[in-house]
Amino acid sequence: MLNAVLPLGFLTPGRDAVVRDVVGGKELRQRLCEMGFARGSLVRIVQSQPCGPLIISLGDGRIVLGRGVAQKIMVEEVDN
Repeated sequence: MLNAVLPLGFLTPGRDAVVRDVVGGKELRQRLCEMGFARGSLVRIVQSQPCGPLIISLGDGRIVLGRGVAQKIMVEEVDN
């Protein structure tokens, strides 16, 4: 079954997803790739506040992203 591709900011906290694409300028795509947000990377939202940044689990670490940047990372939810 195929899952919809959605912005990372819309992912339900605690659910795993795979990065499918990063939309944005070349510099943003490069920066996010260097942080580990490459196609095929497994991510999970650890914490999400309604108006604040997101805490993302990526590999063995955690990264804090603003909502605007998180909306540019397109992910596909993984069935657990």
